[in-house]
Amino acid sequence: MTTEYHDEVEDDNNSFWNKETAPVYVSGVSMFRRWLFPGLTATAILLLIIVLGATGGSRSSWLWSLDQKVSNLTGSLSATQQLAEGAARDVHRLKFSVESNKDELSSVADALKQLSVLDSLSRTVASLKCTIERTINNGSLSAGCCPLDWEALSSSCYLFSRTSLSWPEARDWCSAHGAHLAMLTTDEEWDFVILHTSGTYYWLGLTDQRTGEWEWVNQTPYVMNRRRWKPGQPDSWTGHGVGPGDEDCAHLLFDGRLNDLHCATKLRFVCQQHGQRG
Repeated sequence: MTTEYHDEVEDDNNSFWNKETAPVYVSGVSMFRRWLFPGLTATAILLLIIVLGATGGSRSSWLWSLDQKVSNLTGSLSATQQLAEGAARDVHRLKFSVESNKDELSSVADALKQLSVLDSLSRTVASLKCTIERTINNGSLSAGCCPLDWEALSSSCYLFSRTSLSWPEARDWCSAHGAHLAMLTTDEEWDFVILHTSGTYYWLGLTDQRTGEWEWVNQTPYVMNRRRWKPGQPDSWTGHGVGPGDEDCAHLLFDGRLNDLHCATKLRFVCQQHGQRG
């Protein structure tokens, strides 16, 4: 009995070549990665559009405000320019006015100079008159004349000494010459005396030695006027080193203001004589 063998190689080959390829499935992770970038890009664009839309209003408001500020600045510059032009016109008119009145101003100046010269001549003539009358009368004074080297103001004559004495010595010297240490009660008298004493210390007839209250040398009460005194004075300072007591006598400083000082200090002085003017 013959045994038949069947070769199955062909079948096997056919099975190999005819075998279908298994389907390929894309996993969920791969799909997510594929769409992730486009999705993020679209989301970013959407957010940018929303942000621009939201800030567009405030940007427009800021630009409007800036435009207003520029407009205001332009207006201010224009107003300033107009003011400058107006000022320039005023200066031009003033210059023209000054030039137009220059001759008149010169005439006024000349007239003032002439008045000054006339006043000086008048004083010189009066002085010569007094000198002549004094010589004729053997040294005695006539009405309207001051002693030699004394200065006249209104109805008073003033001597501005060139020697220095203590306050009591100066008081006695003035008294011996028919006068007293100066008592200044009007602005005219203050101005006159300050003009002649500027730059040097001079005693006046002002003291608080007798009662502790300031009074004139004839015991007339003195009305305190702080603008006449150096700031901080009188201070009755005791550290002067001159002697016992404090500062009880008043003098004029370089600038014409008052200061209290120890009465034993030697200074120049101002004498005042009344009733010699006519």
